[in-house]
This record gives sequence, structure tokens and C-alpha cells, in this order.
Amino acid sequence: MFYGFREWNEQELTAAMADDEQNQVRMTQGRQEQEKQVQRGQAQEQNSREQAQDEQAQSGQEQTQNSREQAQDEKMEEYGQMTLDCNRRRRKIHLLSIIGEVEGHENLSGNAKTTKYDHVLPQLAQLEDDDSVEGLLVLLNTSGGDVDAGLAIAEMIASLSMPSVSLVLGGSHSIGVPLAVSTDYSFIVPTGTMMIHPVRMSGMVIGASQTYEYFEMIQDRILSFVSTHSKIAYDQARRLMLNTEMLTRDLGTVLVGEENVKEGLIDEVGGIKEALLKLYSMIDAQK
Repeated sequence: MFYGFREWNEQELTAAMADDEQNQVRMTQGRQEQEKQVQRGQAQEQNSREQAQDEQAQSGQEQTQNSREQAQDEKMEEYGQMTLDCNRRRRKIHLLSIIGEVEGHENLSGNAKTTKYDHVLPQLAQLEDDDSVEGLLVLLNTSGGDVDAGLAIAEMIASLSMPSVSLVLGGSHSIGVPLAVSTDYSFIVPTGTMMIHPVRMSGMVIGASQTYEYFEMIQDRILSFVSTHSKIAYDQARRLMLNTEMLTRDLGTVLVGEENVKEGLIDEVGGIKEALLKLYSMIDAQK
């Protein structure tokens, strides 16, 4: 009886031990499964964070791009300037448009299209200081304007270290002539015009010899700049300025397209394609 009960207890103990081992295996598998679930949860959380960061970065880039485009649009609308940097050569070109009348020290009518020298001069200084800008393209369609303001802009453009090209569209009259020749190379469209005429002054004029001497001094400043920055001689430019045979109510000369090239004012007849290609080649030559 005693030995029979002992054998039965050992069998039960063996079975219990087997059950315990199975329980331990199941517990181990359960812990492993829990660890896997935790790892999967951590991986999903990490992926979610990375995705959120990527979306945030992309959103930030889009906002930056939109802000840049909006600023460029506002700059174009306010100042007539923008940056051209989408070309195949990856050249960064600054576009400056000189339109309407060049405004002097007094504000013109709000209905008139103007180019304000107090906007253009600081921008030109910033361009010279910006190493990322490689060239300047100047588009002109101006009736002229203030002599001092026009010459100030022309002198600034002429003193830039970067290559510069001008393109006369429509017309570049009066003080627009020095502006057109201030760049390293100049173009005019076939139908573009340029008018050279003596200095005009509005308001009260004192009828004294000193007044006429002052006019001569102003005209000499204009003619000297034009002859220095183009191929036309000083005397020839003066002859065109004082011509009495073309204009019925004024002195001066109007030149159309190719005539400007023949007189030596403009380097070449061409359009925007030729102007940009020339500017690209000048930038490449400077590298």
C-alpha cells in the first residue's frame, strides 16, 4: 500500500513538472510576443514621428518657397526687379527694368509710371555686395526724366564688377540714352527708338548767360558719359543733340533700331534671347 501510493505520487509529480515546463514555455512565448508587440508599437511610433517630421519639413519648404515667390512677386510689382535663376546654366541673373519716367527728388503724379532712383540705387549696391548674383540685365522703355537721378543710376550700373547687358524695348529717350549705354554690352530691338536732345528745364528760368552756361555743363556731363561708354564720338553725339533738321518743335535726333548701331550708340540689334545669351557668355568668360 505504501509503495503503491509512492509510485502514483511520482507519476503525478512528473506530470506536474511537465505541465510546469509547458506553462513556462507558454509564458516565455507570451513574453516574447509581448516584446514583439512592444517593438512593433515602437517601430510604428518611430515611423509616425519620422513621417510627421518629413511632412513638417516638406510643409516648411513649401512655405519657404511660397514666401520666396510671394516676396519676388511683390518686389517685381513694387520695384520692377526680379531674379532669373531657372536657366539650364544655373546662372543667377538680376533683372532691372527702367520704365516710364525716371523720377527725381520730387514725386511725380500717381498716374504716371516711374522709376525711382531711391529704390534702384540701394538695390544696385546690394547686388554688388552679393556674390551669388552673377550678372545684370537691364530692360529699358523710358521717356527720360531727371538728369541727376538718371546719371546716378547710369554711373552705378557702369561701376558694377559683374557683367551687365541692356536691352532697349520701345524707346530709351533723353536721359534714357546714358542708361542704355551704361552696361558692358547693349542691344536694341529693330523697332526700338532713342532720342537725343538738349537739356530742358521747367519752371522759372533766369535769362542770363550763367543759365546757358549751366545748361551747357549739364549737356557736357551727358555727352561725356555717352561717348565714354559707347562707340560714338563726343562731337558726333553733340551734333545729334543739336540737330535742327529732324524735329519741327525741338532740337535733337531720333534714331530707330539699326541706326543706333550705325551711329555707335548701341552695340547690336537683338531681343531678349540675344541679350541673355550674350550675358551668359560674358559670365562664362569671367569665371
